[in-house]
Amino acid sequence: MSNLGQNGAAGAAALSGAASIGKAASVSVMEAIRTRRSIGRVKPDPVDKAVIEQLLEVAAWAPSHHNTQPWKFIVMTGEGRNRLGEGYANVAVALEPGLEGEQLEERRRKERTKAFRAPVVIAAVCSPSDDPRAVPAEELAAAQAAVQNLLLAAHAHGLGAIWRSGEPMFHPRMKETFGLRADEDIVGFIYLGYPDMTPPEPRRVPAAEKTVWLTE
Repeated sequence: MSNLGQNGAAGAAALSGAASIGKAASVSVMEAIRTRRSIGRVKPDPVDKAVIEQLLEVAAWAPSHHNTQPWKFIVMTGEGRNRLGEGYANVAVALEPGLEGEQLEERRRKERTKAFRAPVVIAAVCSPSDDPRAVPAEELAAAQAAVQNLLLAAHAHGLGAIWRSGEPMFHPRMKETFGLRADEDIVGFIYLGYPDMTPPEPRRVPAAEKTVWLTE
């Protein structure tokens, strides 16, 4: 079995293992995949640190070529979310250099509030390995796979989560705010909490419509 196959199987086992605690006990991997939804509105209630740590452990079982494990996580709770708020504010100011006075302060205030839409925000970062065999695109894909693991584990625990990105996430000022290296990139801000909404059932195109079988 390849590195990807071995790590992927381990990830599935880890997600199943996560089901042994709390509400996750009755959620299978297949069920978690099919029923997970993006939850953009969550309650302000805190999420236990032990639960967050368990989600991150599951995330870290994502597959990666040559087992480079090119991810890291920055967990923000309470006032720690101000770091992200400042990042949003710094990016907004950089994109609109003409803002001054009260208009500038109001814009910064508005941007800072974006960091407080959930009690927990996790910045998922692609931190490439120095392994000479590592390919940048594959490192990025591995970090994104870790985010999917995290989302599935959160859902299995009865938590709501949404993977946020957008232009500010890719801006150099955001990277500076978190003190990242030049070769590191944020791949998502995961907003996490207990659901305060019922998401609609999304339409999915059948896999058969997006599949090509080569048999000869």
